[in-house]
Amino acid sequence: MTIRATLTGCAVALISSPALAQNDWDMPTPYGDAVFHTQNIMTFADEVREATDGSVDITVHSAGSLFAHGQIKDSVRRGLAPIGEILMSQLVNENPVFGVDSIPFLAASYEEAEALWDASRDAVSGALEEQGLTLLFAVPWPGQSLFLREEVTEPAQLEGVSFRAYNNATERMAQLLGMIPTQVEAGDIPTAFSTGRVASMITSPSTGVSSQAWDYTSHFIDVQAWLPKNMVFVNASVMDALTDEERAAVLEAAEAAEARGWEMSRAETDTQIAALEEAGMVVMQPSDELAARLSEIGEIMADEWLEEAGEAGAAILEAYHAD
Repeated sequence: MTIRATLTGCAVALISSPALAQNDWDMPTPYGDAVFHTQNIMTFADEVREATDGSVDITVHSAGSLFAHGQIKDSVRRGLAPIGEILMSQLVNENPVFGVDSIPFLAASYEEAEALWDASRDAVSGALEEQGLTLLFAVPWPGQSLFLREEVTEPAQLEGVSFRAYNNATERMAQLLGMIPTQVEAGDIPTAFSTGRVASMITSPSTGVSSQAWDYTSHFIDVQAWLPKNMVFVNASVMDALTDEERAAVLEAAEAAEARGWEMSRAETDTQIAALEEAGMVVMQPSDELAARLSEIGEIMADEWLEEAGEAGAAILEAYHAD
């Protein structure tokens, strides 16, 4: 091979994987700047920059502006972006362990969600490692609750209603309720309602406020079915390329971001439910009949998840229930 060919090959390699050749990290995230997850990540980026004296400089590209939500994980895995954030349950088709936090009523409070994360973190981290990714931290959304256009007290009232789904769990729950699910990303919620694609959804009060749910729904039923998490991860090759000091700084900032994010999520719950009520929405607790049906569905989905997750899933649930 000639010197010219060798140099050309090296240049092509550098151009094809820019994210792996520097510590200026572009970070795609799915949610807008007003969302507390994004705000927490921006603080994380600032802390990494400060702790490394700028040698690791993370630029946050929010609201799917760099890569769409569904593309973020593969973009990081392929080195097109060094670091990214996604909703964990987006990856449930790859491995059932990614869906453990979206089983209705398995963990329906912050205390239970934290215990479930303690029980499942190693399995989630290991599943990411198999794809050349390193888990940094995960932060939950407030509990998922129902947004509807009318008061609903009987499960039968939900049959045939079009429903915004955002992952396999929400789609399956809708099916079990006799609803008609359609996958819609958070940023497309207002358009989906205004065009008639959906007439109901289950999501956090945070997403309800950021999408101004009072413009197209009237009732918020506070079922708090589960607390799904967003997770932040980095390309393992990028992480390995850091110095020991840089790597320690990133991990320390990640630990702080996880602790801070959980507290932000807790505070967000009460604040955003109050904002929904102030905007004119009717905030109510589920009727006994609706709560009972949702609980039944939770048991069905837990059994289905365990069948798919096998021994790994059984180990997670055993550790969770042992706490």
